[in-house]
Amino acid sequence: MLPPLVFAPLYRRYIWGGRRFAEAFGRDLPPGDTCAESWELVDRGADQSVVSLGPLAGTPLGGLVRERGVELLGHAAPLAAFPLLFKFLDANRVLSVQVHPDDERAARLDPPDRGKTEAWYVVAAEPGSRIYAGLQDGVDRAALAAAIRAGTCDAVLHSFEPQSGDCIFIPAGTVHAIGAGLLVAEIQQSSDVTYRLFDWNRTAADGKPRPLHIEAGVEAVTRTGPVSPVQPRATEDQAVRRLVTSEFFLLDEICPGDSWEVGGDDRCHFLAVLAGRLWLDDRWGLPPLGPGGCVFLPASAGGQELVTLPATRLLRVTLP
Repeated sequence: MLPPLVFAPLYRRYIWGGRRFAEAFGRDLPPGDTCAESWELVDRGADQSVVSLGPLAGTPLGGLVRERGVELLGHAAPLAAFPLLFKFLDANRVLSVQVHPDDERAARLDPPDRGKTEAWYVVAAEPGSRIYAGLQDGVDRAALAAAIRAGTCDAVLHSFEPQSGDCIFIPAGTVHAIGAGLLVAEIQQSSDVTYRLFDWNRTAADGKPRPLHIEAGVEAVTRTGPVSPVQPRATEDQAVRRLVTSEFFLLDEICPGDSWEVGGDDRCHFLAVLAGRLWLDDRWGLPPLGPGGCVFLPASAGGQELVTLPATRLLRVTLP
């Protein structure tokens, strides 16, 4: 039997990042440093989530997938690698406008990769922040390409001001960008294929514009029209609202009250704390998890009764 697993975060530093992980999650960031992304769950080559606490400390996720797959994954085993990546994003500045290919297109690349379908959950939003998701009604790929080349891509994008708690589902082939002032949780296929369509006419540190991938990117656009936040659906469990059901992942929002039972269903469950505090059974010897804390519950760990503060809010990711 595998115990619940807490992994060390992997930080990514990009020009659009800030220091919000320190204030929102109590993370210890180096003075003056900025962090754009915190990868909480990844099994992708050299990028590995590594167990940080307990008897399996120092063990990479990939090793568990390959060597103890049935215990870890239950019904989803065997897998060559864990197929999803979960991260937090601190958008201190607007991200570039991007699109990701679907599985069919990504498989034709050299080297081949997965496509990238993803979903965002808005943890916190500053007033006036924007989400860019999809294209305005009537805009096709030709009109998008023309706008990109004219430097007016923003004029054809669909956008809205998000609220904390909004979830946006971004299937592969959808044009998108996260605006400044947003703290976002993201679940995605484990893929590294991104086409940058538009970078707001800004320049990099060397004074030159960052390269765009217009031809390949426009060809990868398979979904046009606007994208709006999903409408959560009630489930048989009153604490659980289903946000996304896709062929790649299931995403739920959990408001457990003061306790909640999870597991024992031959599935692995990944939980991320957005607000409040969570305690696992004392037998695991793990500290309580506050905002930004994450835990992977292996299938073999069985049913778990979690104790939480009344205002606790969680995200749960499971494999279909």
